[in-house]
Formats: sequence, C-alpha cells, structure tokens
Amino acid sequence: MSRLTELFEQKNTRVLNVYCTAGYPQLNSTLEVMESLQKNGADIIELGMPYSDPLADGEVIQSSSLVALNNGMTIDTLFEQLATMRTTIHIPVVLMGYMNPILQYGFEDFCKKAKSVGVDGLILPDLPLYEFEQVYGATIKLNDLDFIFLVTPETPETRLRKLDSLSSGFLYAVSSSATTGTDKDFSKVAVYLKRLKSMQLKNPFLVGFGIKDKASFDAVNAFANGAIIGSAYIQALSKGKDVETTTKTFLQGVLSN
Repeated sequence: MSRLTELFEQKNTRVLNVYCTAGYPQLNSTLEVMESLQKNGADIIELGMPYSDPLADGEVIQSSSLVALNNGMTIDTLFEQLATMRTTIHIPVVLMGYMNPILQYGFEDFCKKAKSVGVDGLILPDLPLYEFEQVYGATIKLNDLDFIFLVTPETPETRLRKLDSLSSGFLYAVSSSATTGTDKDFSKVAVYLKRLKSMQLKNPFLVGFGIKDKASFDAVNAFANGAIIGSAYIQALSKGKDVETTTKTFLQGVLSN
C-alpha cells in the first residue's frame, strides 16, 4: 500500500499538503524545510522542482524557483539531497514539476531515481492526458509512483471522471483557472467543490490555489478531504528569520482549533 493510500485510510478529512520549493531559501534548505513541515503538522510534502518557465505558478512560487535555480538547484542535486530522506521523513512526499527538465534528465531514469529515494508520487501539470496514457503512465506505474492529475471548475464531467480513474493517491482540485497565490472568493468555489463531493470519485481530493490561512483551509474542508498550501508558506519563509520558527508559527496559524 502506498504512503498516500495509507494516509487517506487513516485520515480522511483536514489533510494538509504543503508545497515547498527544493533549494529554497538556501540550496541546502530542502531537508530542513521538509523536516520542519513534518514536525509541525503537515500530512504531505509537495516538493517543487524549480523550473524557469512554470506555467501554473504565480509570482511568489516563480520567484522562489528563480532563487533556487540561482542557488544551483538541479534534479541531480535534488536526488542527492533526498538520498537519505527516509531516515527522517515518514510522511508522503510528492514531486511537483514540469516535463522539460525531466525529459532532459531522462523520464525513465527520473522515475527510477524518484522511487529509489522514497518519493511517493508526481504532479506534472503539463503532461497531457493522451501522453500519460500512451507513453509515460506505464513507466510511472512500473516505479510504484502515484500520479496526481489536476482538475478545474471548467473540467467537463466526462474528462473529470477519466482523470479521476487514471489518478492515484489523490486528485488535485484547482480552486479556479488561475495561477497559484491569487485570492479566491470561496462562496463561488463552494459550488464547484459541492459538485466534486457529490460525484463519489475514486480518489480523495485536495483543493489548491488560494488556500493561505485558517479561514480558507476551514472553508474548503467543508467539502474536500483537505487542502494544499503553497504561495502563503513560501511567502512566510521569505520573510521569516529561520525555517523552524517560521514553519511552526505558520502551520499553527492554519491548523489551530
């Protein structure tokens, strides 16, 4: 059983997935940030692989990617950093990134390496459904990696059910067709989330884009299995003095009763 499947069997509500950029704020911050997230209440770590042209990311995450790239972060360096990850990290870890640098690295080699260091799944927003089915899906499955597709309020039901059937781990429900880090009107989002909840999907679904604090986290959890926070946490890291204090304060704010 995958770590993601196990997590959702044990905890089906208020699951918190936190996004961080590998190699940010410093090149060697990756494991420190991950350990701090785990210690302070994150259920899943979504580790962003920095890329110069990230289509789905807003300004905050783009800036962190640029810093990480300037720090010298590469896929090779990331796998070196993650080589000992499973001695301290016990929660699911999902790599989020874009196809271009992965294809340059070699898709099969990438999946094998991800498996060997203990990565649980992949989120690749620019991998088309057709190519997943015809070319890449088999390699992902062969390496025991979950694959998480994104759906939006505009995704037609037939396509949504198809993406759900091909996803494993969870489904990433984008709160609106925009980039990350933009404010959302959750009364409008609620209609979409109610629809998703009523569809009795195969996978649990987590809501991302615009979740930034306790109020937005609570709002989506009325319908979803949990939420994904990215830009707000990166912003906190950019302003905070040290990783541990910043992470603890930020997550306490989101998870407080």
